[in-house]
Amino acid sequence: MVYFRPSRLSGSGLLLLCLVLGADQSHALELNLTDSSNATCLYAKWQMNFTVTYETTNKTYKTVNISDLSNVTYEGSTCGDDQNGPRIAVQFGSGFSWIVNFTKHAPDYLIDTISFSYNIHNHTTFPDAEHKGIITIDNRVALNVPLNDIFRCNSLLTIENNNVTQHIWNVLVQAFVQNGTVSTKEYLCDEDKHATTVEPIIHTTVPSPTPTPTPKENPYVGNYSVRDGNSTCLLATMGLQLNITQDKVSSVININPNSTGVTGSCHPQTAQLRLNSSNIKYLDFVFAVKNENRFYLKEVNVSLNLANGSVFSIANNNLSYWDAPLGSSYMCHKEQTVSVSRTFQINTFELRVQPFNVMEGKYSTAQDCSADDDNFLVPIAVGAALAGVLILVLLAYFIGLKRHHAGYEQF
Repeated sequence: MVYFRPSRLSGSGLLLLCLVLGADQSHALELNLTDSSNATCLYAKWQMNFTVTYETTNKTYKTVNISDLSNVTYEGSTCGDDQNGPRIAVQFGSGFSWIVNFTKHAPDYLIDTISFSYNIHNHTTFPDAEHKGIITIDNRVALNVPLNDIFRCNSLLTIENNNVTQHIWNVLVQAFVQNGTVSTKEYLCDEDKHATTVEPIIHTTVPSPTPTPTPKENPYVGNYSVRDGNSTCLLATMGLQLNITQDKVSSVININPNSTGVTGSCHPQTAQLRLNSSNIKYLDFVFAVKNENRFYLKEVNVSLNLANGSVFSIANNNLSYWDAPLGSSYMCHKEQTVSVSRTFQINTFELRVQPFNVMEGKYSTAQDCSADDDNFLVPIAVGAALAGVLILVLLAYFIGLKRHHAGYEQF
């Protein structure tokens, strides 16, 4: 946990207390605003990341993922007054800001607008950008929440506008907190009312395949890569099979690499591979560094159109798969299952990934998965069993032979 020192908001006499949970890579933010009497007046907890597409100087387009929310500040956050409503103001990275405005219309309050600003002059994040300066994207939300209710939305919320996609999930927010006490009465978003809530799933071993029916044919194995400037920074080779359960109906989708688009981004502590196709809006694999010497698959986000016309969206950033040392790749020839939620699993085939320290666009030495290691145990176990049987047969033969000779000696 990282705590920020309290600071007075200019002109408002409010005390700002900010707590960032898991500031390293979990993206979980928690904000508690108190007034001059030290009573809570606004509470919020949420997770988010962003995708920005921009035009380069050679008239092509690049997409970057903004997921590193380190060095967060909250200048401008306020509980509001008689003239202005509450506001959450977040600053992070190099020139990024995110602002949520609330208004009061009794018996409700509104999550009114959400604004996202980014400085495209930042050459590190936006190399070779054609346009310069700060760009602000304003989005009208106008979501009504009853006063004295806390708004909860665990489902993935996506806001798209002007080449910017905002992903927000695990939201818990209450503006206009009454009597300094955050309400225990929840007002759920529509997505949570009609979908199964994603529960964090942490695995340290490869789980057994789910009973979801799978097609007879395995998916094609595709080669995917992400570039950072002129060099390749992420490599992935895998066949992907998506298993989805919605309204007690199971469906399976094999991803065809020949018709799948690839984007992503690379940072010192995180790397993202994003796939998309005609029916898959995005399928994100987010990798992270742990203990400064290993990497693992930490997060999967997906949004896709199902055959029945509905949209299926899930996000989970509490995963623990594909663990390997930095400077190496992770490889697993056998089928594996990544359990993102109770309603969404990914089967992988002929998997090999390296999200960090790619040299000359080639994989480094691979660390095999435990499933492949088991392949060596099978022949050893079979050989040992056969050897045991052979020894028993030989013992029975010699014992029988000895008894036979003893019988002749009696005559």
